[in-house]
Amino acid sequence: MPDGVIGNTLDFDSRKSRFEPWSGNRSVESRYAGFLIRRMAVRIFSGRATTYLAEKIAQAYGESLGQVNYQQFSDGEMSPYLAESVRGHDVFIVQSTFAPADNFMELLLMIDAARRASAENVNVVIPYFGYARQDRKDKPRVAIAAKMIANLLSAAGAHRIMTCDLHADQIQGFFDIPVDHLDGAYIFIPYLKSLNLENIMFATPDVGGIKRARSFAKYFTADLAVCDKYRKEANKVESMRLIGEVEGKDVVLVDDLVDTAGTICKAAQLLKDNGARSVRAVCTHPVLSGNAYENIEKSNLEEIVVTDTIPLKQQTPKIKVLSVSNLFAKAIRKIHDHESISSLFIKL
Repeated sequence: MPDGVIGNTLDFDSRKSRFEPWSGNRSVESRYAGFLIRRMAVRIFSGRATTYLAEKIAQAYGESLGQVNYQQFSDGEMSPYLAESVRGHDVFIVQSTFAPADNFMELLLMIDAARRASAENVNVVIPYFGYARQDRKDKPRVAIAAKMIANLLSAAGAHRIMTCDLHADQIQGFFDIPVDHLDGAYIFIPYLKSLNLENIMFATPDVGGIKRARSFAKYFTADLAVCDKYRKEANKVESMRLIGEVEGKDVVLVDDLVDTAGTICKAAQLLKDNGARSVRAVCTHPVLSGNAYENIEKSNLEEIVVTDTIPLKQQTPKIKVLSVSNLFAKAIRKIHDHESISSLFIKL
């Protein structure tokens, strides 16, 4: 029984304020200008697809990962439930939305469960935001999937979204709730600096990635090249031409994701044919479907550097994985403490 409470009535002789809330055991209290300030406790949970990363995020934050139990019906219908109380807590649910679609459905159910369990805030951490490539109506009678995903997350009860390297920055505008869009450059730039490349130059495998590649080039005070591609259908490059001079340069291709690796491998070949001394790539999200691993092994790439937003399906010496766990852990701490996350971006 809390101090100052007798049965169901308040003890008016107590030195405690009659309006002081009972905070439970996990909340943190402090006093400011004579007023009691109650801070919510942080609880971090994970969907099954991203447990490997959520465990590292929780460890970097200094909290244990919350327990989630699952009931699975014989037809495949899932029913996740949080095995710990989250009442009044600041909840962070980690789940990337890569295939299969059940990963996204599981995330929606966990958001709804946390909201119905009276969590104070439901923050959704989506290291890889799937369906982001469908961000506009580029031909008749197609869905804008990224907008629909944003609507579903909000409808499920999410209060905030945290993600990394969206396919297009404007996807943040699809949400009517706060979006913290972290930058993979925070991970890649220190690694590239450690390589001490003598004649570093940056390139983009398509014109849509010019802004992303230019930010890297600006930081290193390096030149920028563009591989202008043309494709008739998804995952199939018809032709490609180079804009820029790359002879004798150590070129780094920059992209947000690598799927079949057809584009980035073709770009590497084009750069080598035009005299580049070495070609490597940094891509935040390793989707790596189809013949991606085979394409990378046979390519002119020295290496392709990715993050662990999506787990690799197989290992290859040409793929190096850097972890985003510390980046997300720092962001979670700053969000919980109501601080700016500006320090988590590379200053250009």
